[in-house]
Amino acid sequence: MADPIAVLALRKKRDEISGVIAHYERLLREAQHDLAHINSSLRLFEATGEAADLPPYVDLNRVLKRGETTKICMDALTAEGPLDARQLALRVIRAKGLSESDKVLAQTVALRVVQTLRMRARRNKVDCITNTKGVCVWRVYEGGWKPKELPLE
Repeated sequence: MADPIAVLALRKKRDEISGVIAHYERLLREAQHDLAHINSSLRLFEATGEAADLPPYVDLNRVLKRGETTKICMDALTAEGPLDARQLALRVIRAKGLSESDKVLAQTVALRVVQTLRMRARRNKVDCITNTKGVCVWRVYEGGWKPKELPLE
């Protein structure tokens, strides 16, 4: 037996309305996503550069100028001798007056220090003298040209 016309019309209208609701929910999610991006952009532009104003996820390019990490690390290595990346990251954090207890910041700065020193090692300016448990101890390379070491098999 066929459904009455009223039931068919109501089902059709229900499907149409649920489609419209799904469309508006998708638009709402897109608008919420855009709003989150705008809010995060506002936080970055309103930051004064002081440690208290920085969000937990910091773009270090706003905090550290180009070459500043390298200068701080090279000065520390020259003055204090061999240091590992964590110790150098602490020197950078202290030099910029940032929070020493912020672990996310410390890890981010340590990764920046490692990247900086790897680039300096390619230019034979620094050397990794010990690699214990994934920790490389860096020192200023004494001497002119350093031959490339062959990997051990």
